[in-house]
Amino acid sequence: MNFKDTARPLDGAGVSALLDSLPARPLLLGLGEARHLVEELGRTRNEIFRHLAEHEGYRSFAIESDCLMGLTVDDYVTTGAGTLDDVMERGFSHGFGALAANRELVRWMRAHNEEHDGKLRFFGFDGPLEYWAASPRQALTALYDLLQGPLVRTVVTRETLDELLGPDERWSNEATALDASRSIGRSAEARRLRVITDDLVALLETQTPQLNAHDRWRAELYGRTAVGLLRYHHWMADDSPHRWGRLSALRDAMMAANLRAVAEHGPALVFASNLHLQRARSLMAFGEQTLEWWSAGAITAAHLGDRYAFLASAFGTVGDDDPPADTVEGALA
Repeated sequence: MNFKDTARPLDGAGVSALLDSLPARPLLLGLGEARHLVEELGRTRNEIFRHLAEHEGYRSFAIESDCLMGLTVDDYVTTGAGTLDDVMERGFSHGFGALAANRELVRWMRAHNEEHDGKLRFFGFDGPLEYWAASPRQALTALYDLLQGPLVRTVVTRETLDELLGPDERWSNEATALDASRSIGRSAEARRLRVITDDLVALLETQTPQLNAHDRWRAELYGRTAVGLLRYHHWMADDSPHRWGRLSALRDAMMAANLRAVAEHGPALVFASNLHLQRARSLMAFGEQTLEWWSAGAITAAHLGDRYAFLASAFGTVGDDDPPADTVEGALA
């Protein structure tokens, strides 16, 4: 059978037909980007999500953006907190807030929630990082505040926590991307913070019954993020040839953990690079190296099995560069 005989339009109806053909209804449906910042794919994604929300029971949308910044967007779409302009500026990383398709998606999700009892949710699932990483301050202090009480002060006082964290600029120094010696990820303060974070996450587990569902979910997010950032900073300080392979793997592991948490809220459409969502090992040329690591999609599939599905995207034509007619891209073009 020629693959063109099985092709379907990339629209809502085509995705519903795809869902019907799967062995199980996915909790997470990944839609991969061949390249970031392509408005046309974003508009198609919006159409697909609207269809999934209105006809297939999907409740959440997750994007490859800072998981903590995404809380600002979720607050807006669920409660109307803030303004659309402010949310687009403060709620996205990687420059994604400037995309018209993302703005339209957020606007539509808010309008939908104003008219329906079943609320749609918005999630960022990337860590707070680029090639460098943010300070763990936001995650750690937010977790600390949710655990307020006498027991949390037996782990660390707020004053000591602030002192150990120090200026955020020490952590978020972009120069660490190219120079491991500029990282503070293996300093005495960072090592102590890793132990404190482990104790705070353990304390959260013991106090779970006294937290409401909203606070518990956020506290778990803050704990995951603090642990992930401190691990990432630790390996930012590594000067071995394995540095970037390990960092790439840690980033995708953080993504996968966040995706499993998103799945708790019901079926979700996940939008990110093909490289992060594919089920296979990821390969990427990096200078003279070829980095290889398990993608977030592969890790998620290992946990969810058939409840995770992935659709890749590819470019048929880029500028004046037409693909050969005997390739998949050529046939699609």
